[in-house]
Amino acid sequence: MLDVNAYLARIGYQGPTAPIPETLRSIHRAHMMAVPFENLDIASGRKIVIAEEAFLRKIIEQRRGGFCYELNGAFAALLRSLGFRVTLLSARAVGNTGIEGPEFDHLCLRVDLDESWLADVGFGDCFLEPLRLQPGVEQPDPAGKFRIAATGERLQLEKATPDGWRKQYSFTLKSHQLAEFSGMCHYHQTCRDSPFTQKSICSRATEDGRITVADMKLIATRNGVRSETVLMSKEERNAALREHFGIILQ
Repeated sequence: MLDVNAYLARIGYQGPTAPIPETLRSIHRAHMMAVPFENLDIASGRKIVIAEEAFLRKIIEQRRGGFCYELNGAFAALLRSLGFRVTLLSARAVGNTGIEGPEFDHLCLRVDLDESWLADVGFGDCFLEPLRLQPGVEQPDPAGKFRIAATGERLQLEKATPDGWRKQYSFTLKSHQLAEFSGMCHYHQTCRDSPFTQKSICSRATEDGRITVADMKLIATRNGVRSETVLMSKEERNAALREHFGIILQ
């Protein structure tokens, strides 16, 4: 059983819990700032299994983060326990080449209240608060400006950049079960072509930007200004993970 109070304490949330848009926005933002997007288990050779109980134990008890399947899988469980209606959606993430990945490449969430919302606490540097599932509308967010575009049978999440709108991922509104993501979860842990096997990352949002440990670099973005510090040893890297994320690797 999910310990809702323990989960809310993990993300530092003490506000109202009624299933309304204001609660969804506040909990989503708190989650993004408290629970990091990270693949440290993959880099360490620890297997990640598609299982809700494992996600919750890792995030709540071990005070860790995870990647999309873990973070959004756990967040969906929290929202359901609070009375929200949640649907698991399959998305295809867009890489640096502009090419979409396969189906089940990414897990995101649809939350239905009086209107429908796109929630996603598992895509790393993305929107801090859920977006209305309303195509064609520009939506401001503390992390930038976003929109959902309709392209044929699919929807796509786009973020405004100085060079125009950049596609983040495409998705459909078809409902899926968690087990359907098992194949791609295994792929991302084991295939050398997966971005998650090519480098280690641990990153979370902050009040004024973002803090990240990527391989042997500490990257801080504050009010749009980015700084990098090279971590000279494994000990320095572990100290950065402990200081900024509360993660103590065994």
